[in-house]
Amino acid sequence: MALKRMDNIGIVVADLEAAIDFFRELGLQLEGQAMIEGEWAGRVTGLADQRVEIAMMRTPDGHSRIELSRFLTPAPVADHRDAPVNALGYLRVMFAVDDLEETFERLRLRGAQLVGEVVRYQDAYLLCYIRGPEGILIGLAQELS
Repeated sequence: MALKRMDNIGIVVADLEAAIDFFRELGLQLEGQAMIEGEWAGRVTGLADQRVEIAMMRTPDGHSRIELSRFLTPAPVADHRDAPVNALGYLRVMFAVDDLEETFERLRLRGAQLVGEVVRYQDAYLLCYIRGPEGILIGLAQELS
Protein backbone atom coordinates (compact mmCIF):
# COMPACT_ATOMS: atom_id res chain seq x y z
CA MET A 1 0.00 0.00 0.00
CA ALA A 2 1.18 3.50 -0.84
CA LEU A 3 0.40 6.82 0.73
CA LYS A 4 -2.37 8.53 -1.25
CA ARG A 5 -2.16 12.15 -0.04
CA MET A 6 -1.95 14.42 2.96
CA ASP A 7 -5.59 15.12 3.81
CA ASN A 8 -5.30 18.15 6.12
CA ILE A 9 -3.39 19.96 8.82
CA GLY A 10 -5.24 20.70 12.05
CA ILE A 11 -4.94 23.95 13.97
CA VAL A 12 -6.72 24.51 17.29
CA VAL A 13 -7.98 28.08 17.73
CA ALA A 14 -9.94 30.03 20.34
CA ASP A 15 -11.70 32.37 17.87
CA LEU A 16 -12.92 30.25 14.96
CA GLU A 17 -14.55 33.10 13.03
CA ALA A 18 -11.39 35.26 13.14
CA ALA A 19 -9.31 32.31 11.91
CA ILE A 20 -11.79 31.62 9.08
CA ASP A 21 -11.69 35.29 8.05
CA PHE A 22 -7.89 35.32 8.10
CA PHE A 23 -7.49 32.19 5.97
CA ARG A 24 -10.19 33.44 3.58
CA GLU A 25 -8.20 36.64 3.15
CA LEU A 26 -5.13 34.53 2.43
CA GLY A 27 -7.08 32.81 -0.35
CA LEU A 28 -8.42 29.59 1.15
CA GLN A 29 -12.07 28.71 0.66
CA LEU A 30 -14.42 27.62 3.44
CA GLU A 31 -15.41 24.09 2.49
CA GLY A 32 -17.73 23.57 5.44
CA GLN A 33 -18.33 23.83 9.17
CA ALA A 34 -19.57 21.18 11.59
CA MET A 35 -19.86 20.20 15.23
CA ILE A 36 -17.85 17.07 16.01
CA GLU A 37 -19.06 15.19 19.05
CA GLY A 38 -20.19 11.82 20.22
CA GLU A 39 -18.70 8.56 21.33
CA TRP A 40 -17.05 7.83 17.96
CA ALA A 41 -15.11 11.13 18.03
CA GLY A 42 -13.78 10.46 21.51
CA ARG A 43 -12.58 7.03 20.39
CA VAL A 44 -10.57 8.62 17.57
CA THR A 45 -8.92 11.37 19.65
CA GLY A 46 -8.82 9.73 23.06
CA LEU A 47 -10.83 12.66 24.48
CA ALA A 48 -14.10 11.33 25.86
CA ASP A 49 -17.12 13.66 25.71
CA GLN A 50 -15.52 16.06 23.29
CA ARG A 51 -17.43 18.83 21.51
CA VAL A 52 -15.43 20.55 18.80
CA GLU A 53 -16.59 23.12 16.28
CA ILE A 54 -14.56 22.74 13.08
CA ALA A 55 -14.15 24.62 9.82
CA MET A 56 -12.47 23.00 6.82
CA MET A 57 -10.53 25.44 4.64
CA ARG A 58 -9.38 24.39 1.14
CA THR A 59 -6.57 25.81 -0.96
CA PRO A 60 -7.59 27.18 -4.38
CA ASP A 61 -6.04 24.19 -6.19
CA GLY A 62 -8.23 21.82 -4.13
CA HIS A 63 -5.27 19.68 -3.04
CA SER A 64 -4.68 20.86 0.54
CA ARG A 65 -6.84 21.66 3.54
CA ILE A 66 -6.55 23.19 6.99
CA GLU A 67 -8.97 22.01 9.65
CA LEU A 68 -9.57 24.78 12.16
CA SER A 69 -10.90 23.43 15.47
CA ARG A 70 -12.39 25.23 18.45
CA PHE A 71 -12.69 22.90 21.45
CA LEU A 72 -15.78 23.54 23.55
CA THR A 73 -15.13 20.47 25.73
CA PRO A 74 -12.67 19.54 26.94
CA ALA A 75 -10.94 22.92 27.11
CA PRO A 76 -7.51 23.24 25.46
CA VAL A 77 -4.76 22.16 27.85
CA ALA A 78 -1.65 23.80 26.35
CA ASP A 79 -0.82 26.94 24.43
CA HIS A 80 1.97 26.94 21.84
CA ARG A 81 1.00 30.14 20.03
CA ASP A 82 3.98 32.14 21.23
CA ALA A 83 6.53 29.38 20.68
CA PRO A 84 9.59 30.50 18.70
CA VAL A 85 10.24 29.05 15.25
CA ASN A 86 12.80 26.58 16.71
CA ALA A 87 10.30 24.98 19.14
CA LEU A 88 9.76 21.22 18.93
CA GLY A 89 6.55 20.01 17.35
CA TYR A 90 4.28 21.82 14.89
CA LEU A 91 6.13 24.74 13.43
CA ARG A 92 4.27 26.43 10.60
CA VAL A 93 2.34 26.05 7.39
CA MET A 94 3.99 27.50 4.25
CA PHE A 95 1.89 28.92 1.42
CA ALA A 96 3.07 29.73 -2.09
CA VAL A 97 1.75 33.13 -3.17
CA ASP A 98 2.09 35.09 -6.39
CA ASP A 99 2.78 38.46 -4.71
CA LEU A 100 4.23 38.24 -1.20
CA GLU A 101 4.13 41.96 -0.41
CA GLU A 102 0.51 42.38 -1.55
CA THR A 103 -0.53 39.24 0.34
CA PHE A 104 1.19 40.38 3.53
CA GLU A 105 -0.39 43.83 3.29
CA ARG A 106 -3.90 42.31 3.04
CA LEU A 107 -3.17 40.00 6.00
CA ARG A 108 -1.59 42.84 8.01
CA LEU A 109 -4.97 44.58 7.89
CA ARG A 110 -6.35 41.45 9.64
CA GLY A 111 -3.70 41.58 12.36
CA ALA A 112 -0.79 39.65 10.81
CA GLN A 113 2.66 40.64 12.02
CA LEU A 114 5.99 39.99 10.34
CA VAL A 115 8.16 37.68 12.48
CA GLY A 116 11.54 38.62 11.03
CA GLU A 117 11.85 40.24 7.64
CA VAL A 118 11.13 39.48 4.00
CA VAL A 119 14.24 37.76 2.63
CA ARG A 120 15.36 36.95 -0.90
CA TYR A 121 16.71 33.39 -1.11
CA GLN A 122 19.16 33.32 -4.01
CA ASP A 123 17.23 34.21 -7.16
CA ALA A 124 14.55 31.64 -6.38
CA TYR A 125 12.19 32.95 -3.66
CA LEU A 126 11.04 35.81 -1.49
CA LEU A 127 10.28 34.32 1.93
CA CYS A 128 8.89 35.46 5.26
CA TYR A 129 7.19 34.19 8.40
CA ILE A 130 4.15 35.98 9.79
CA ARG A 131 2.00 35.49 12.85
CA GLY A 132 -1.71 35.47 12.11
CA PRO A 133 -4.71 35.39 14.44
CA GLU A 134 -3.90 33.96 17.85
CA GLY A 135 -0.21 33.86 16.94
CA ILE A 136 -0.52 31.12 14.30
CA LEU A 137 2.83 30.91 12.51
CA ILE A 138 2.59 30.98 8.70
CA GLY A 139 5.24 31.08 6.01
CA LEU A 140 4.78 32.89 2.71
CA ALA A 141 6.88 32.08 -0.35
CA GLN A 142 6.89 33.88 -3.68
CA GLU A 143 8.70 32.08 -6.46
CA LEU A 144 10.87 34.44 -8.51
CA SER A 145 11.10 33.79 -12.22
